[in-house]
Amino acid sequence: MQWLDSTTNHDQRIEVPDLSRLSLDIVDKKLEEMDLRKVILDSANYNPDFPKYSVIEQTPEAGQYVKENRKIYIKLNPSDYPKLEIPEFERITKRQIESKLLSLGFEIGEISFKPDFAENVVLELSYKGKPLKAGDKVRKTAKIDMVLGDGTQNYNSVE
Repeated sequence: MQWLDSTTNHDQRIEVPDLSRLSLDIVDKKLEEMDLRKVILDSANYNPDFPKYSVIEQTPEAGQYVKENRKIYIKLNPSDYPKLEIPEFERITKRQIESKLLSLGFEIGEISFKPDFAENVVLELSYKGKPLKAGDKVRKTAKIDMVLGDGTQNYNSVE
């Protein structure tokens, strides 16, 4: 029984430190000093409240007790929001595109109108004044501006 106690480090416990908001090099030093190891899991979703590339989540949580050489699993904050594809939008209603863009995580910016026979259909999308086409990649949370048809142009006068 004594051999088992000494081999398994019975009753030896290390309190897991709080690694949140720490950079990777500080995490390495801290865990090495405490005889713990780290395993980096995939990055989490970007959180603007945390520094870039800092620990955003850890398992086991801070304050729990583990034995020496235990792995601490961490997720890092990416450097920014991911870039997402702009969906098909031409000649689709404002309501449909607005719903799609919002569900993807974009924001709706300025809405303007230009002469067209169809009212409230999307003619153009832009980001920071640059025209977008379906498939372009833009950072999540970006403000997308829309140009809609105003319904004033007569259908017969369209070339």
